[in-house]
Amino acid sequence: MGAGAKHRLVFVDRLLAALVHLRHGATHEVRACWFGVDRSTITRAVNEVRPLLAERGCTISPDVRLRTLAEVVDHLGATGKTGIIDGTEIRVRRPAVGRKDRDTFISGKNKQNSVKSMVVTDDEGHVLFCSPVQPGSCADITHARHLGLVRLLAVGPVVEILADAGYQGLGAQTGGRVVTPPHRKFKKNAPDWHEEMYERQRKAHSSRRIRVEHGIAHLKNWRALARHLGRREHMSATVQAVAGLLSHQQISDMTSARQM
Repeated sequence: MGAGAKHRLVFVDRLLAALVHLRHGATHEVRACWFGVDRSTITRAVNEVRPLLAERGCTISPDVRLRTLAEVVDHLGATGKTGIIDGTEIRVRRPAVGRKDRDTFISGKNKQNSVKSMVVTDDEGHVLFCSPVQPGSCADITHARHLGLVRLLAVGPVVEILADAGYQGLGAQTGGRVVTPPHRKFKKNAPDWHEEMYERQRKAHSSRRIRVEHGIAHLKNWRALARHLGRREHMSATVQAVAGLLSHQQISDMTSARQM
């Protein structure tokens, strides 16, 4: 205990360096000039503070935070709110030549090297959870199954989860608790009445789940999630740290608005 090099930055400065990194994406060299230290000192500070921010979880009230998907499901069941899920992709650097998993990061949707996280918000767009990342080639529905969403909805409280077409199939596995857009019953020569009904149902569903898109947009405003140029191993902690900070900001803004 106490061995190793001593910090040249107090904790407040280390926290500030990590926040600037996440929010604005300033390089380590720039921040090293600001604080008058070596680049390696900034790297060490960010690597120490980032996991601490990720472990805080998402704030839903001044004294309550959600850290796991199970806690999110219990919260939605207790409050009667509707949850909304969606996957978001973050561009990363391509693995080096010769890596056996080099192609697993290629997204089938965007045809780019990326990692994917599942975002959960409530029906007001407040971020409740961001999952650890998976390679971009992982399908949205597969990612949700790996996170145990089907099991949590089967044994947990009765909740409603809105999702897009990438999660079609979860509704049957969860007893209808995951609601996805309607299927097209006619692939060819569909009657006019069916097309009109299908478009009306699809737009109604889309208007209900648009809040999660707003939540993801707020996440992507943080420069660290616009495009990640660092090590992919840090992406899970980065996503969860940003989600926790954003949720805290959303609750603070909402509390301030109520007081006014």
